[in-house]
Amino acid sequence: MSIDLSFIDSAARWTTIVACWAMSAGIFYLMILRRDLSGQMKLLGCLLGSLLLMLGLLSLVVASNVQIAPWMPTAVRTGLAIINFIGAIALWSNLRALANLPTPARVAQEQRRLTLELATVLQRYEMALRGSNVAIFTQDRDQRYTSVSKPLFGHPVDAAVGASDADLLGEMPAQAITLLKREALNATEPRKGEVEVDENGRKCWYDVHVEPLRDLSGLTVGLTGAVVDVTDRKENEQHLRLLMRELTHRSKNLLAVIQAMARQTARHAGSIDDFVEIFSARLQALARSHDLLVQEGWHGASLTDMVRSQLGHHIDRENSQVSAEGPDIFLKPEAAQNIGLALHELSTNAAKYGALSVPGGHVTINWSRRLAEAGGGFELSWAESGGPPVEPPRGRGFGSLVIERNLARALDGTVELDFAPTGFSCHVSVPEQHLTAGR
Repeated sequence: MSIDLSFIDSAARWTTIVACWAMSAGIFYLMILRRDLSGQMKLLGCLLGSLLLMLGLLSLVVASNVQIAPWMPTAVRTGLAIINFIGAIALWSNLRALANLPTPARVAQEQRRLTLELATVLQRYEMALRGSNVAIFTQDRDQRYTSVSKPLFGHPVDAAVGASDADLLGEMPAQAITLLKREALNATEPRKGEVEVDENGRKCWYDVHVEPLRDLSGLTVGLTGAVVDVTDRKENEQHLRLLMRELTHRSKNLLAVIQAMARQTARHAGSIDDFVEIFSARLQALARSHDLLVQEGWHGASLTDMVRSQLGHHIDRENSQVSAEGPDIFLKPEAAQNIGLALHELSTNAAKYGALSVPGGHVTINWSRRLAEAGGGFELSWAESGGPPVEPPRGRGFGSLVIERNLARALDGTVELDFAPTGFSCHVSVPEQHLTAGR
């Protein structure tokens, strides 16, 4: 059985023609779809499409039995040769770039890597937002939240998404922030402001920054922005203003005390040198009391620390002539200041005229809490022994005023002075209102 080779040859030629033109049309269509290709890739694609087009045309000329012009085959071959020549130059010029084209497996690997990196960055971003006091949000043109990075204005994310500020805060409280966002939408410009929000009975403050949210065509489709919780900063500012007012008040009181101290010291000082010496010692005693108050944040001072600060130079020396004992009691600032001055005057008088002026003298300081049935508070006693014989004073000096009048008047306490010949003693009783909780 003989095979008709002419039929097979004719079918192969027409198949080649159709395939070349189909591939050429596919390449040109791909160039239209992939407008993002580089110029070199587009040039190679066009050359390849043209080459296939001319190859199909040449095959058509050869396969056709129709009489054509003698120059037609030559012209087609010439065009095909030119395209081949240009294609060869373009191919070798871009051979390195073509050789470096990633394989599909490499592309998939890089895609997985980039996806993982993007997920990691997104996770860090969300973690940073969760750990900060900043909430990022987006809203549509009706000012309804479409996304929120964390709880907003005391409401969870699920409750905030789909709601407006009026839904979350109420009509009246939301007016300020609603107006701010409306201005950003109308002016298509960023806006900043501060709003005060009542969250479960607590006043909170937020810095709000909003910007228009635009689509790819530049049309404003909503809002995006950030809400920063500045409540701590506001509360610190208020606390600082309170401290400044308190500092001003305390400074005025301190200046009044120093003025009275200077006046009384000058009244009883025999000379300028005596005034400077006595006044300086009293200022140092006042400063020691203030040092203790500053260490405790001006909340108060321990009576034990107060005794040691005023009589430490007597207590810590070898063969000390002073013994002090009592529970840990915490004094309010005004009481600490007055008790400190009184202890200074008692120790000064004892060192000049009393038990501390001779080697054999001794001072015993005891204090204790009073029972609640007795009114609370505490009692402090100062007892001297072994010193020179005591005589009642002929007049009242500044020390007596500090001990008797100041303690009794400023602290609503009672003061009992006993000038017994065997030794001076002082008994002080201070009510509960001048004590405060410990550290």
